Amino acid sequence: MIPGDSVHLCQPGGGKSCGACCGLYNYADSRKASLSLRLHERTRLFRETVRGRGDLPAYAARILETEDPAKRYEVIYCCEYLGFIDPEERKVGCLLHPCGNGGEDLRDASFYGKELCAGHLCPSYHYLSREESLSLVHIVEDWYLYGLCVTDIDLVKTWFRLIADRVHEMPASRRFVVGPLRDISLRFFSLKLTWPYRSPDTNRLGKYYFDGSRYMTRPIDYGALGCEPSRFDGIFQSLASEFRHGGEIRRAEGLIQGYIDDFAARYGAE
Repeated sequence: MIPGDSVHLCQPGGGKSCGACCGLYNYADSRKASLSLRLHERTRLFRETVRGRGDLPAYAARILETEDPAKRYEVIYCCEYLGFIDPEERKVGCLLHPCGNGGEDLRDASFYGKELCAGHLCPSYHYLSREESLSLVHIVEDWYLYGLCVTDIDLVKTWFRLIADRVHEMPASRRFVVGPLRDISLRFFSLKLTWPYRSPDTNRLGKYYFDGSRYMTRPIDYGALGCEPSRFDGIFQSLASEFRHGGEIRRAEGLIQGYIDDFAARYGAE
């Protein structure tokens, strides 16, 4: 159930969607190319072999036999029924959903069950404002990057706060549909994929790592690097940063500040 003033963040339209709650990014190899191949093969197998509920056990067994099961966190389940739900393979979603099975709801065969799958709302629904949600939907077109960003509440809210502080208002979401403001914001959010100071620790997913019972953060030890905490510390943590010396921090700050300056300059020009 979606609150009346909320954006449907799971399937917002526009050729993108999010499968994070189904364990999409919990595989040890969570690169886009690897996940794309995994989802493609699942979808192909499902469409070729599943004609009804009775075919699901054989499908699930085949997935377990053929896929690499290595995960970031063993206690977090990765659903084998997550696949592509459009012919262009731009949207991830539930292969058991009634929309893809002639109206028959097969989700009770999944690990979490139909009620949880149908009723679950991630924290982003509660913490992202409507304008933030709409803006992000306009900015990010790719399913892989969209899922990484929409679940990173701190990164999303910090970006919109920084640009709002700079231009003295929260830009209307319609201004991110097309044009330079969208392009600059997309380059910022794409740092989730290109950040040069990303930690090599495979058990970190953005800001958090998981010890088997709870999520925790790994603060940056600025004192050991001989500098004061950065004004962009929240962004650095969301990007799973690991710095070797203060010079890297200053260069990283310059990268972030550059995006803010570019946004403000184009905002004023418009």
